[in-house]
Amino acid sequence: MSGLLALLDDVAGIAKVAAANVDDVATQAAKASAKAAGAVIDDAAVTPKYVHGFAPARELPIVGKIALGSIRNKLLILLPLALLLSSFAPWLIMPLLMLGGSYLCFEGAEKVYHLFKPHAPHADGQPAKGDPAHLEEQKVAGAVKTDFILSAEIMTIILSALDPGLSVWFEAGALALAGILITVVVYGSVALIVKADDFGLWLARVGRLSATRALGRGIVKFMPLLMKLLMIVGTAAMIWVGGSIVIHGMHELGLHRPYEDIHHIAEVAAHAVEGAADFVNWFVTAFFDGIFGLIYGLILIPIVAKIINPLIRAVTGKKSAAH
Repeated sequence: MSGLLALLDDVAGIAKVAAANVDDVATQAAKASAKAAGAVIDDAAVTPKYVHGFAPARELPIVGKIALGSIRNKLLILLPLALLLSSFAPWLIMPLLMLGGSYLCFEGAEKVYHLFKPHAPHADGQPAKGDPAHLEEQKVAGAVKTDFILSAEIMTIILSALDPGLSVWFEAGALALAGILITVVVYGSVALIVKADDFGLWLARVGRLSATRALGRGIVKFMPLLMKLLMIVGTAAMIWVGGSIVIHGMHELGLHRPYEDIHHIAEVAAHAVEGAADFVNWFVTAFFDGIFGLIYGLILIPIVAKIINPLIRAVTGKKSAAH
């Protein structure tokens, strides 16, 4: 009997340690996921265009296929690569992170640039035509490729945000949990967004009360505004997060000036407003990180157009995904 009690005590101890480790993994995953806000918001803002033009009954299945592809990207390809990087070439994490930050700055700045100099509508923005099944597979494949780029940024940001000295299994658990969490949030939000107008139309058509029908019509009218707001917030987040990543990377690599200047300005502003010092410090830092990110991104636009895209076309024979 005493042996059984001792065994149960040992099992309880192991369970406590396991529970603590799970809790630590969840904490690391949540903290790291917050760092990837810019890419996450952009992912949610970009995806709805891939269901544009399809029958309402196919919208959720398409979102589900893209989400499944995103999970495969993160867990089967990017997670092993991240673990190899962390174990054998940790010095590459910061340069790759800065590369991802540069991509965010470029994408965000390009969207701002096209507000003032619109370009011809892209094919993704046009209604789907032709064989629906074939077009659906094409759209899903294109969305999964785009997701791979964004997921690579997200997983690199998450890896860099984890506490140093973690075991490879701990890192794997945190990366997997954060990747799944982000995918659920992104594509759950996308599913709600793409079906909200259908829900509004349903309320407007079958609602028994005039207030219910008015709510449905209001939802239908509000959705285009929500999409525009989401694009604006996504673009701002991309520029801010991208600029922050590049500035922090420059600081880590020995170029201290932009980081220290912004940090000093933020501290001065925070001391001037004692009642909201933390918020003012964060806001001022984010503002100047965003200004830096926008300027840096605008500088990258001609470099990508005149140098990088031609090189990619010369090597692959295909048009670059960066536009």
